Amino acid sequence: MRRHDREITDRAELLRVLDGCDTLRVAFQGEEYPYVVPLSFGWAEESGGQVVLYVHGAKTGLRHALLARCPRVAVEADRMLGYAATAHGLTCAYESIMGTGEARVVTGEEARCGLAALVRHCGFDGYDCGEQVVAATSVWKITLRTLTGKRRMVD
Repeated sequence: MRRHDREITDRAELLRVLDGCDTLRVAFQGEEYPYVVPLSFGWAEESGGQVVLYVHGAKTGLRHALLARCPRVAVEADRMLGYAATAHGLTCAYESIMGTGEARVVTGEEARCGLAALVRHCGFDGYDCGEQVVAATSVWKITLRTLTGKRRMVD
């Protein structure tokens, strides 16, 4: 990271930023170019503090083909906090997280837990997706190996 003065190093603060983001961008290793998809997401901490992300979608498609070839993904989420004039021009205040890890499709109870994390993060804690939704939806778990954060505040 070039601007270490903007780096978020506190783990609790990283998770607070992650929790405040509403869209996760997941980058897959595509055929010729990276393939990036914006997704709703949920997250959880597993035993030992491992951060995992959950996303969902259709049961077929390009994401499935790319995941079958290579499970490694990169993720990014951010919060734009506003623009402001400075002595040098204009700037944007923001918070962001980036990470890397491995994605895999989960089923059964793990898929139900992933959907529960997703709907909780989207503001519907306790919403029951029901068995039909679980059966018709592909739920992916992304186990993060790295997680970094950055913040730019404007005075």
